[in-house]
Amino acid sequence: MTPDLLQAALYAAILVAVAVPLGLYVARVFAGDATFLAPLERALLAPAGVRPGDGQHWTRYALSLIAFNACGFLVLFLVLRFQHLLPLNPQGFDGVPAHLAFNTAISFVTNTNWQSYGGETTLSHLSQMAGLTTQNFVSAASGMAVAAAVARGFAGRQVRTIGNFWSDLVRAVLYVLLPLAVLLALAFVATGMPQTLAASVQATTLEGGQQTLALGPVASQVAIKQLGTNGGGFFNVNSSHPFENPTAISNLLSLLAILALPVAFCFAYGRMVGDHRQGLALFAAMGVMLVLAFAALYAAEKTGNPLQAGLIAPGAGNMEGKEVRFGVIGSALWAVATTAASNGSVNAMHDSLTPLGGLVAMLQMQLGEIVFGGVGVGLTGMLLFVILTVFLAGLMVGRTPEYLGKKIEAREVKLAALTLLVMPVGALALAALAIVTGAAQGSIQDAGPHGLSELLYAYSSATGNNGSAFAGFNANVPFHNTLLGLAMLLGRFGYIVPILAIAGSLAAKKTAPASAGTFPTHGPVFVVLLVVTILIVGALTFLPVLALGPVAEQVSILAGKTF
Repeated sequence: MTPDLLQAALYAAILVAVAVPLGLYVARVFAGDATFLAPLERALLAPAGVRPGDGQHWTRYALSLIAFNACGFLVLFLVLRFQHLLPLNPQGFDGVPAHLAFNTAISFVTNTNWQSYGGETTLSHLSQMAGLTTQNFVSAASGMAVAAAVARGFAGRQVRTIGNFWSDLVRAVLYVLLPLAVLLALAFVATGMPQTLAASVQATTLEGGQQTLALGPVASQVAIKQLGTNGGGFFNVNSSHPFENPTAISNLLSLLAILALPVAFCFAYGRMVGDHRQGLALFAAMGVMLVLAFAALYAAEKTGNPLQAGLIAPGAGNMEGKEVRFGVIGSALWAVATTAASNGSVNAMHDSLTPLGGLVAMLQMQLGEIVFGGVGVGLTGMLLFVILTVFLAGLMVGRTPEYLGKKIEAREVKLAALTLLVMPVGALALAALAIVTGAAQGSIQDAGPHGLSELLYAYSSATGNNGSAFAGFNANVPFHNTLLGLAMLLGRFGYIVPILAIAGSLAAKKTAPASAGTFPTHGPVFVVLLVVTILIVGALTFLPVLALGPVAEQVSILAGKTF
């Protein structure tokens, strides 16, 4: 095994070793078995008149979630617009323009963390801490709450409630996100990451010149942005910045944090529905797809650009846009993890990936945030495909499809099928609208197929609630800030509301014992069928436009043509 692959295998082993006990702990948290912070929990819920044991119908649960996020959007929008009048603004930054504040507020509320700005040159410390970091906690907690509610709905038997959103939200923050974020922030500080309220520091360069280095409360924001699969960056160049990712240890810790909770939710789900095999099946399907994506992206980056043959050292691979200290393997691992987990942070510039490498990153987002995906919502996105796969399996065995002993009927299939329109509308229809109106042409940097890839990546990232970008695309204009904001809303709530409706429907149903005609949903055959279903849907939806973008660019390179 090469050192690169050994590094990848070691990362995978540590990740699973962390995720399994974490998943079991998360299941205990949402089952109400973790009570060491019960007095604080009750104190936070009491002003709203909520008791931890109160239940909500799925409609009330969804409305509570939407109302909470709407209030979060409004507060964050106002903080950004009026940051010049608020304290903790040592840089003296002006208020954020309306279209950018709209985009940024939606971005952080939807757990996307798309950034059309440079953090160190746009936002005050208050905006970073009270605005963005707060949403990093509660947007991730909202996703975790949805996953817990869906698991209860799938496991429930003739019940009308799927939990209480307010209780789930508080428990997610108190018992999971806050403790982990504190520990991770301290670990980041130990690696050399700044955590200060100072605006900057003056440094003397080797040539004797003076340089102003931006500082701020970096470690605390990086910790929760990675744990909550929020992404984004305190600095404009994100986790390739030496203050945001100073060492190999901070790089490993960040990579583990990006996927720890999404992987853990597979095991939490198995515990919550009372059948660990179901969680293992979801983990296997996601794991297979992640390994395939890593293999393809790593091979593309290690092969490099054939037009540079003879100009670089053999075996060096494509190092454009990458940190030398992380190399191809560190950059490939991060690119796959961040686009699989809907995290969006980067330690290399995705605009500089090879065409096929960029295709892999883009396709992971276009599949709908399901290869582990964002905290909580990645699991629920995969469960939507489980519903569709179970329906296909039911057709094959000639009987009503079942999952966890419950019949999957027309209502559930229609709701699941409806979500298949979310990514095409957000990524394809809105990108096409940008082209038709001429807004796209003014924002892309490169001619030819790569220019199309820049546009497509941006709208795929926004709709997939990912937040990463091809650096050549200028999104900070009113048109794109507005349209990308709408894409983020569609990508977030276009999945959450249907899966909550499905959970509510299944919670009210009876369970039936498995029979000879029941198609098992925990074995290797189902895992393969699930993966194939996802890939077929993704290929049918996005292969035509990908052929015009990254595939055409790769073919052009092989033919020696540049644009």
